[in-house]
Amino acid sequence: MTYTQLDLFEPVEKPQTIAERITQYGVKGLADNELITELIRPYLSSRADARKTAQEILDAMNSNIELSLEDLICIKGVSKELASGILIALEVGRRKGEKSERTITSPGDIYRETYHHSHDEQENFIVLALNGAHEILFSKSITKGIVNKTLAHPREVFSDAIKARATAIAIVHNHPSGNLEPSDDDISLTKRIQLSGDILGIKVLDHLIISRKGYFSMLEHGMLE
Repeated sequence: MTYTQLDLFEPVEKPQTIAERITQYGVKGLADNELITELIRPYLSSRADARKTAQEILDAMNSNIELSLEDLICIKGVSKELASGILIALEVGRRKGEKSERTITSPGDIYRETYHHSHDEQENFIVLALNGAHEILFSKSITKGIVNKTLAHPREVFSDAIKARATAIAIVHNHPSGNLEPSDDDISLTKRIQLSGDILGIKVLDHLIISRKGYFSMLEHGMLE
């Protein structure tokens, strides 16, 4: 190849920095590995180490529904402080995620959306309002009770869902005791809410009882028609 032929090629452009790419394409233009790399980069000695560790973190995220502190600190280079920061960032992103990316297809999806309430010291009654594609329109705590009892009325359950033109809802409440068995009051209230939903034309997909140990789905246990 002669120098004349070389002149026919376009000059090699200097690779864009992360900041330049975000400016041009927005943060959505970065791959998952790149996002995590930039998040953890200040904690590691080199960018190469950050990329390697980021991939291990991404692999852990893909293989764990609920990523824990212990899952992260097992990865080489991830301190307890860094692991805590990652979990905080993930939780903020989960809570503030775009509605179109938050679709309910199973009881596990409902649990992930409301898991943070499983740590509440009082019972919370939460309503997730959904559109026709089962995308979340809103998630809202409508009542907060004393330690072992909370009251919810169908009026409060459906009020905002009607305003949001929801076609379905999922309802959730936590048991601070950790016991996931539904009480007679839980079952009775669920039937009342389902009957009200039938009259309003808003389907009640499920009622979950949640705690740090997991969840109890009334749909899975045949308690909802």
